[in-house]
Amino acid sequence: MQSTRDDLGKLILRLTLGILLLFHGVSKVINGIGFIEGMITSHGLPSFLAYGVYLGELLAPVLLILGVLTRLGGLLVVGNMVIAFSLVHLNQLGDLAKTGGWSLELQAFYLFTGVCLMLFGAGRYSVSGGRGAWD
Repeated sequence: MQSTRDDLGKLILRLTLGILLLFHGVSKVINGIGFIEGMITSHGLPSFLAYGVYLGELLAPVLLILGVLTRLGGLLVVGNMVIAFSLVHLNQLGDLAKTGGWSLELQAFYLFTGVCLMLFGAGRYSVSGGRGAWD
């Protein structure tokens, strides 16, 4: 019974992160990534690196939702969020929102849920069935 509950928890975690993050990726497909290119070039980095956002906000969520290469998907989310923190959110690390919560709680949720999925893997309720090293 424990394994069934664990696998159900992994499924819920994968779907929550995957679906919520996928909305951000679809928005970037529809509206473009020009603003990300601007941020990247303002830090002296080549603009083509902005296309990496598609890995973290489109490819990774699809991998997570399906439960295929879940650990890799989690790693892509973590990398995406570390870059987002370093390029955009460093000056907000100590800020609180008007509602009293941390200003970066959504970004922290994405980051640490990605870490959890890197560690946990997909579980049984996935396309991979939790059978691979990168499940």
